[in-house]
Amino acid sequence: MWIPKIGELRGKILDEAHKSRYSIHPGTNKMYQDLKKEYWWPGMKNDVTEYVNKCLTCSLVKAKHQKPCGKMQPLPIPEWKWEEITMDFITKLPQTAKGNDTIWVIVDRLTKSAHFLPIHETSSSEKLAEIFIKEIVSRHGMPLSIVSGRDTRFTSRFWKKFNEAMGTRLNISTAYHPQTDGQSERTIQTLEDMLRACIIDFGGSWDSHLPLAEFSYNNSYHSTIGMPPFKILYGRICRTPVCWGEIGQKDFASLEVVKATSEKFDQIKARMKSAKDRQNHTRISEEEI
Repeated sequence: MWIPKIGELRGKILDEAHKSRYSIHPGTNKMYQDLKKEYWWPGMKNDVTEYVNKCLTCSLVKAKHQKPCGKMQPLPIPEWKWEEITMDFITKLPQTAKGNDTIWVIVDRLTKSAHFLPIHETSSSEKLAEIFIKEIVSRHGMPLSIVSGRDTRFTSRFWKKFNEAMGTRLNISTAYHPQTDGQSERTIQTLEDMLRACIIDFGGSWDSHLPLAEFSYNNSYHSTIGMPPFKILYGRICRTPVCWGEIGQKDFASLEVVKATSEKFDQIKARMKSAKDRQNHTRISEEEI
């Protein structure tokens, strides 16, 4: 849809794509990729960049980036969605009225889709196993492997026995995470920025914003896979006020859709391999210097 420069129409579209509860302050690239599927006007990318740079909320919440410690050793690219996952905790959060003070972040390494689960920091390994079955296994099945940090609940005898019985391989990261691809850490950083923006813009407790933060994360463009996680997970993105034009159900039973989905997975794996090769090239160049 071509948007003319009339009144505040373009500004309202930018506001909806950046500040609403369905978007929660995406970065320049994410916001532009989400908008360009539905709208166009001359200089739209520059307008998006200028809009994000002037956002006061973003200037308050966006974390600074620095070179990671140690050498990155990317893990093999997964073969199917939600077969290989990573998980970690965001701890020491303000305790809410429901008693939650921790977020359990679980990310699929292939589709980059994520679940953000509010829990208590004192939750036992038994309680985590119960939540894991209810929230993850019931939706995606039992994964083949899990990459996690060295939290005592992940290294406990019960958690090891539980996953062993389920046929899941545990990969516990070492100090500075040299054996992981940094997926959980990057997702956690994004989630923290989103929650800070929600508190600043909408107020309330952080756990009340968590469901929409999860929706926004999964429904927004992801640079590694070149599309939103929901699109590869379900075959299409979910409707929001920004994409109100996509109405109706698609036929997922046709052979064309099955073929298109397989092609998307091949494309995603190629993009992930390209990103992995760029990381290796950068590392080799730094070593030579």
